[in-house]
Amino acid sequence: MSAGGRTRAPIALQLVALLVVSLIAAQAMTFAVVVLMPPPPRAVYRIEDVAQALKGGSLTPRFGRPLLRQVQAAPPAEPASQPFPREHGPQRLAALLGAPEADVRLAQHLDFPSRLHRRLGIVGPHMNMRRQVMEERAGPPPPPGDGPPPPPGQRGDWNLLFEAGPGPHGPARVMAFREMGPPLFGEFSAAVRQSDGQWLVVRPQPEPFPNDWQRRVLLWLGGCLLLVAPLGYVFARRITAPLDRFARAAETLGRDPSGPLMALSGPAEVGAAARAFNDMQVRLKRFIDDRTAMVGAISHDLRTPLARIRFKLEGAPKPVKDAVLADVAQMEAMITSVLAFIRDASAARPRERLDLLSLLECLVDDAGDQALTVLEDSTPVTVDADALGLQRLFGNLLDNAVKYGARGRVRVFQDDGHAVVEIADDGPGLAAGDEERVFQPFYRAEAARTLDGGGVGLGLAVARSIARAHGGDVVLVSSAAGLVARVRLPLSAG
Repeated sequence: MSAGGRTRAPIALQLVALLVVSLIAAQAMTFAVVVLMPPPPRAVYRIEDVAQALKGGSLTPRFGRPLLRQVQAAPPAEPASQPFPREHGPQRLAALLGAPEADVRLAQHLDFPSRLHRRLGIVGPHMNMRRQVMEERAGPPPPPGDGPPPPPGQRGDWNLLFEAGPGPHGPARVMAFREMGPPLFGEFSAAVRQSDGQWLVVRPQPEPFPNDWQRRVLLWLGGCLLLVAPLGYVFARRITAPLDRFARAAETLGRDPSGPLMALSGPAEVGAAARAFNDMQVRLKRFIDDRTAMVGAISHDLRTPLARIRFKLEGAPKPVKDAVLADVAQMEAMITSVLAFIRDASAARPRERLDLLSLLECLVDDAGDQALTVLEDSTPVTVDADALGLQRLFGNLLDNAVKYGARGRVRVFQDDGHAVVEIADDGPGLAAGDEERVFQPFYRAEAARTLDGGGVGLGLAVARSIARAHGGDVVLVSSAAGLVARVRLPLSAG
């Protein structure tokens, strides 16, 4: 036997492909973020704006973040090295404030001042930085020559021009520092001593969280997630879907060894496991069929010696003849039951949607026994089943209820995705330990042997076999009020 389908690449290769595709998607997102949203420019401040803030003026400079002004007892700490000489930093700030240089502090707190300023040409007292291109978000360009002229002796030391072309964040802005001293990049602190000995400190306000760059990083992470998550889900489903089919096939095999073979599709490893599984199912079905056929053949062949025994008893004395013929009749009944059981187990009948409550009502009506009733609180439930098999299952249980319990009450309801049928009687029940033992073939409980209802001990075994073939089960619960046979069957998938 064979099953259709095709195998795909091994799981290991599919996982490598998933990693490669995810890496390419993440790198593509990174490239898009870098190209479309470059890092924001470092904040730049003019010393003139800092001086105005220290004099009590505006805290909103022309460039950079708003400033924060506060009074503290000690001056801010100065780093070991500065990116500019003193004559272009503290000295110029002191001149703009009209304060002694000893009462002025100016410090830049940068992680990269020396490398940045070397690249810009700010390397000594004789500097001539011509141009640095940068981009600003909005605002009109400042007028040329804006700001007060530098003190005498420093004129001509600086000729700094920042220009920007059109960008994605707004119109361009030109920022010019002509003969006005070096700008301040990033974080800084400036302070001047007050008359009471306190220090008035001005520094940029802390950046909010998330700042512009952090928002772009979060956007990058979100974009990568949106790209990679669907790819990961599709690949995961491609890998796990065959495993789900494998689990369903194993569950079906436990209920019906004659069920369809598993499709040989999915990764190579799953395909190999499916082939082994199908081979096992074929061998298991062949083993069951062989054993069933052997038992059927033996049971059928036993009829011949029983017929000879019956013929030889014709001349025997009547007491002996009657006793032996009773035993022969019992053996023939057992053989007939075995052959009927094998015939039902071997026949492959189609399954259909059945209303279980209607089926039981028909069985009760056909029995024509006033001792059988269907309780009014029963509810209709639908199952996918072999109608003849269920008729035999419930027929055996109903017969036992009337035979050993005087009367039977049938109740049908739904519980946890299963259809449940309870058949309760008023009989003596079962002894402890017999609830499972009575399902063994040819075993008869003490009450059955005492009543001698004519059974051979196969009814319950057949009932459980049919129920389990449908994915359900039959259990017996004994109490002082009698015995309850409970049947559970899976509800219809539709």
